[in-house]
Amino acid sequence: MRKKILILFPLCLLAAAAVWAAAAGDAADPLASLSYLNGAFTSKVDAAVSARLDSAGGLHPAENGGNTAAGTAAWTERRVKQDDVLQAVTGDGVLLLAGSGRVNYSSGAVVDVTDGTVLPSGGTLAVRHRYLVAEDTAANFVVTSKTAVVDWQGACTFHESTSTDYNAMAAALKAMHLFQGSFTGYGQGFDLEAAPTRLQALIMFIRVLGEENEALAWNGICPFRDVQSGTNGAKYVGYAFEKGYTNGYSATEFRPSSPVNARQYTEFVLRALGYSSAANTDLSGALVRAQSAGLLTEGEVSMLQRDPFLRAELVYISYYALEVPVAGSGLTLAQRLMDKGVFTQFEQDSAPPVLNWRL
Repeated sequence: MRKKILILFPLCLLAAAAVWAAAAGDAADPLASLSYLNGAFTSKVDAAVSARLDSAGGLHPAENGGNTAAGTAAWTERRVKQDDVLQAVTGDGVLLLAGSGRVNYSSGAVVDVTDGTVLPSGGTLAVRHRYLVAEDTAANFVVTSKTAVVDWQGACTFHESTSTDYNAMAAALKAMHLFQGSFTGYGQGFDLEAAPTRLQALIMFIRVLGEENEALAWNGICPFRDVQSGTNGAKYVGYAFEKGYTNGYSATEFRPSSPVNARQYTEFVLRALGYSSAANTDLSGALVRAQSAGLLTEGEVSMLQRDPFLRAELVYISYYALEVPVAGSGLTLAQRLMDKGVFTQFEQDSAPPVLNWRL
């Protein structure tokens, strides 16, 4: 029965959703419980579907030139960026998996199926809540964070903005073996909406140095008690400590899960480019020095000083670092990494394109 409902959402006007639009509730007094949505609500929708089929001569959508059952019922996942818009109509479903967004519509209703409430126009989307566009409603779901991951189902149409495409940068770095992401099961595992940790920043630093193979082959003893021995993390940290790339928080702590800020990661990249070293412990001017070295623009320095530092910004700095000449070498960082065999010219040329919307 549930499959039938999913297949026919784009054909039927969701009568029960119209009731929600007429009498909105709130989180403290939801209009519909989960048991109602799974029981009486679906029964009513199924009855409405049957009535529509009867009036239409019982045609299946695929038999009537419509979407196939698989196409209609399937959820589509996509990484999106700020100001991208997903236009949805009656019966379409939207699920925000990461990031932030809002919904705009002039009439009708958008139902938060997870809570059983109506989300008003201009309302903020909750992560991992399923939203259903009600009868006679056309809604725009707008991305408000720098990056996000959305799932949608139905006849939605997608409109891209010209905002900075951190997602494309991450995909390009992955194609060049400089960014792997995590084990998160959505959004390609990029986790661009999360704050990077000290360990993640260190791993990226070692990759842009072109020394990941050496780090993973390291077999010494990591001196920090809070880094689990025998793991790849211990190899990265122990290697970096032995090489003098990092000093840790103390003689016994590295704090691998602690967040890293923009100055700290920018300092790492400056060291990879030969414009700084571990001997420099004053990071207060790291962003300004990065501007002087050609790594950052004035607008990017302002952005990094203003905004929370997320994995999206870590990817941004790493991506544009590839264009910067390594101190005293006459080669860009990308050319040096190709000389070290980290990636090939073909892999760089084949990487997903990134529009150059530098700040």
